[in-house]
Amino acid sequence: MQATRLTLICHARTVAQKLAYFPTNEPLEMDWQLAKGSRRSQFKGTPRLLCGPELRTRQTAALFGDDVEVVAALSECDFGQWHGVHIDALQTSQASALQAWLDDPASGPHGGESVVQLRQRVAQWLQTLESAPGHIVAITHPFVIRAALMEVVQGAAFNQIDVEPLSAIELRFTGRWRLRLLGTDAEGVS
Repeated sequence: MQATRLTLICHARTVAQKLAYFPTNEPLEMDWQLAKGSRRSQFKGTPRLLCGPELRTRQTAALFGDDVEVVAALSECDFGQWHGVHIDALQTSQASALQAWLDDPASGPHGGESVVQLRQRVAQWLQTLESAPGHIVAITHPFVIRAALMEVVQGAAFNQIDVEPLSAIELRFTGRWRLRLLGTDAEGVS
């Protein structure tokens, strides 16, 4: 059985991330057009390149190549009415709702997607990849990467995982999903 190799890469930093706002469909903070294709040689061969539909994931994907497939399952978590709201404003105006959301993965006080719903969406997507051998590189969001990790490790530590801009994690499926942490040596990435 040939392995499915999934490399999840967090989109590059946005101003909303930098300033602690819940995301909107904002662009990258960096000049991505100047850097377009700059990470194309990071992987050996030509992996299948996927990204979420948001502007920031599409711009980040352009750093890795031109032939990109937009996949709805890689969409950012729907934060409902919290889109564009600063975390400090929520701590002041909706402290109990924010705390409920952080404590209970099934809650969705913002009117959007709960962490449980996000995990279900990502789990269904991971299942579709189990019969897709080869290397897949997916540019997505911190919450989607957290949800994928929770599916792989079957844990409940969703809010204990920090996903930094342009960070990458690799998952492999050979009868069972396994987590592989990548080193910083670009030569070692294949």
